[in-house]
Amino acid sequence: MELIQNFIDLFVESAPWLLLGFVIAGLIKGLIPADFLGRHLGGRGAWTTVKAAFIGAPLPLCSCGVVPAALGLRKSGASKNATVSFLVATPETGVDSVSVTYALLGPVMAIVRPIAAITSGIVSGLLVGRADKGQSVAQASGESSCCAARSQTDTGATATASSSLYDGLRFVFVDMIRDIAGWLLLGILFAAAVQTWVPPSVLAEWGSGWLAFVVMVLIGVPMYICATASTPIAAGLLLAGVSPGAVLVFMMAGPATNIGTLAIVARELGKRSLIAYLSGVILTSFVFGYALNILANDLGVNFLTGVVAHHGMGHAWWAYASAVLLAVAIFNVHARGWLAQKQKNDQLRVSTSPPT
Repeated sequence: MELIQNFIDLFVESAPWLLLGFVIAGLIKGLIPADFLGRHLGGRGAWTTVKAAFIGAPLPLCSCGVVPAALGLRKSGASKNATVSFLVATPETGVDSVSVTYALLGPVMAIVRPIAAITSGIVSGLLVGRADKGQSVAQASGESSCCAARSQTDTGATATASSSLYDGLRFVFVDMIRDIAGWLLLGILFAAAVQTWVPPSVLAEWGSGWLAFVVMVLIGVPMYICATASTPIAAGLLLAGVSPGAVLVFMMAGPATNIGTLAIVARELGKRSLIAYLSGVILTSFVFGYALNILANDLGVNFLTGVVAHHGMGHAWWAYASAVLLAVAIFNVHARGWLAQKQKNDQLRVSTSPPT
């Protein structure tokens, strides 16, 4: 029962950000010309990766909402390295999470966190670009995904469709939901299981050091949590004795990754990109975590002075409304798919049945 309740709470908490991510993806797909994003985010160079990280960092999207937005960028012509840079930098920070970080963890963490997030996005994007160098253009365009489903021969039709807001929103609320909803729900379920059976007190026993970093990665990478929601958890870990560096590793690895995102990245961008994506997030979090511990030890920065008690006040009405809308959209897409498949099977059965 507790697992179900945690699943519902996480779904309600994430639903508004998911819908926001879908809307942003629809706006990108429908209103921004593909050649515009192709010019700014279509290259494989370092500058493209840097721009994607800075574009994504201030956006208030969590690890669930950023997925449809990033896939919308990819569909509109963004390169793999730019897509991953956006995918990493966006959920690790944001204007909302920075303000919460300042309130709960103090000014130093509020400054370090967005810098670490942008750096993490850039490093991950560069690693993906390097891993993708050996693949030919033909291989990249031939990948099976919702982001590469159309051939080069209908570029004109795609450009025409992209000019329509309706087509863009229909794309994300039908095609994209059909492709990623299952993985996102799986990620929420896993996070609910972690929240149910792995209490923060267990994590706090690891304290500090590299082993603590590894533990935070093992817990944070598959976890489904946004930057804002991870902040009070991080404050609790800090109060429980976890080092500031390990807390930062958790706040970087948790929002930037989850089981759903990992599965989608592997399918949409390839396994080599997934390895590079994970490597960038983990390595950058370790470097910044180590530097933050040095800062705390050598300079005597006390991060506990910014920690305040945090108690959940329940969900707002619009969070519940968003959850209902999202659940209806997911059910509608999959129900239509099931009915279409049933009709196809019935027609096939009739056509192959012997005449009576």
